[in-house]
Amino acid sequence: MIINIAWPILVSFIITVVFMPSLIGYFRRKHEGQMIREEGPKWHEVKSGTPTMGGLLFIIAIIIASIVGGAITHFINPPLLILIFILVLYGLLGMWDDSIKLFRRQNEGLKAWQKLAGQVFGGLIFTIVYANHFPMALKLPFLGDFHLGWFYAIFIIFYLTGFSNAVNLTDGLDGLVSGLSIIAFLAYAIVAIHQHQMDVAIFCFAVVGALCAFMIYNHKPAKIFMGDMGSLALGGSLAAVSILVHHELSLIWIGFMFVMETLSVIIQVASFKLTGKRIFKMSPIHHHFEMLGWSEWKIDIVFWISGALLAITGVLAIIM
Repeated sequence: MIINIAWPILVSFIITVVFMPSLIGYFRRKHEGQMIREEGPKWHEVKSGTPTMGGLLFIIAIIIASIVGGAITHFINPPLLILIFILVLYGLLGMWDDSIKLFRRQNEGLKAWQKLAGQVFGGLIFTIVYANHFPMALKLPFLGDFHLGWFYAIFIIFYLTGFSNAVNLTDGLDGLVSGLSIIAFLAYAIVAIHQHQMDVAIFCFAVVGALCAFMIYNHKPAKIFMGDMGSLALGGSLAAVSILVHHELSLIWIGFMFVMETLSVIIQVASFKLTGKRIFKMSPIHHHFEMLGWSEWKIDIVFWISGALLAITGVLAIIM
């Protein structure tokens, strides 16, 4: 078991840590760097020009590590392949988005409907594969399975789209999403092992290994950002994993830091439109804490610790 777990972690970690400096160097030579949004904190302007699309390499590393791990353990099957598909599709959407921003030298990429169309398409493909192997039922805490039939497809599409966007919104500080994603995927790897779903566990460990290596270059001060390519791929994959382990709603707790970031934006927009007043100094909420004078490191650490506590309690609630 330990060897099976070690392979995807080691492969994805080594690929990412070895080749990331070359990717950073390439983007610097091409002058392809992040465009900082004008409405963001003014002190973030120093980050303008930092290479982005680091998600390109760790996505490749995750794919290779998942296939290697799956081949070694004989678990290259539909669940593992559909996870790789979601990772790639949402990653390509993010890559398209990032490329437009870099080409136009602005912080606006794909139109909302274009991104949504791609996310919905991914959800439909995931649903078709899922329906052939698992019951179309939503697991409700303390109540058991609630069979929805094909209405479950709506839930899948909503979940994949919602959490891919939630992780994307959270990606506003150096290392924040990388750390939170490591915690969340590690939590679901434990759940998958407990359920003897080694295919899902292999994928989760491949993600953990790649992100641990990426964190070396992404912590403050970041040498490279993951970009929408990385954050959309991670968010969609995380939702897909929670569905495959059939503890879908647990992600609201285990991934609550992502949920909180999204809720802060919704609350901020709704409050301003209804009352003309803002609840937070700036949204998403990590910027609110920045405006209060918190350093990026302090926000990262507090969010990581909170995410870890949520993950631990969430996993215990599932496996106990």
